[in-house]
Amino acid sequence: MVSIHPIQTGTVQIRSAQLRGRGRGFLRQVNMLLDKSWTEPLPIYAWLIEHPEGFLLVDTGETARTASASYYPRWHPYYRLALRMSVRPHQEIGSQLLSLGIQAGEVSKVLLTHLHTDHAGGIPHFPSSRFLVNAAEHKYARGTPGRLRGYLPQHWPTWFQPDSIPFQPVPFGPFNHSYFVTAAKDVIVIPTPGHTPGHVSVLVKLDGLNVLVAGDATYTEGTLLHRQVDGVSPDEGLALRTINNILQLSQERPMVYLPSHDPESVVRLRALSTLQAA
Repeated sequence: MVSIHPIQTGTVQIRSAQLRGRGRGFLRQVNMLLDKSWTEPLPIYAWLIEHPEGFLLVDTGETARTASASYYPRWHPYYRLALRMSVRPHQEIGSQLLSLGIQAGEVSKVLLTHLHTDHAGGIPHFPSSRFLVNAAEHKYARGTPGRLRGYLPQHWPTWFQPDSIPFQPVPFGPFNHSYFVTAAKDVIVIPTPGHTPGHVSVLVKLDGLNVLVAGDATYTEGTLLHRQVDGVSPDEGLALRTINNILQLSQERPMVYLPSHDPESVVRLRALSTLQAA
């Protein structure tokens, strides 16, 4: 039997213009930085998939090291102006897995939707796990260019050398490529670029439904349904195409939609509430 366990690793507040982008092109990111209003504290979810083939983890959540004044680069305007993070040591992914009776070493694979710190901050907990990342995302996040884009590769462990997701030209609904993580073909990675160019989502077939662990494809179910692209996405058109593809997929088979920062994601998972029902 397959089951999905949400694991909340603290909260984050962002500018309202990040949740729902305003303007066109580069102006969207400027508006995000200049916005005076904040969201409420939003959850930072990672997702443990309990599967007969082993434990799989989607994203690692954030680290309590963000409380250190030296963790974020103060020269970067985003970290100086547009982010409020709250993560305590007991909220890190390793401690939370232990509370479920699971050692981090029991997680066979870690699938990263993308490499922003709130999804990759817990990487150090899994030195013996196999990491899978979209090759385009890993390249986009590395080095000085990655830092300028807001990634924090300087905090990745030296042993972090993720495997590239071996996408195959096998369509899954409106998505042209896919990767079956499990031999049972019930856990599937699909490319969902937009929030970042190499962003992916993980689909789990569960009880006759598709459950889409969506990372930051959108921040909430509401922004998906209203086709609202966030303020971070460097290519609004690309992000909108991904949104439309997700909505089309939800029409082919009922879908439970689980973005990582939606306070209602856990409620929908427990009730198996689908997009159609919403």
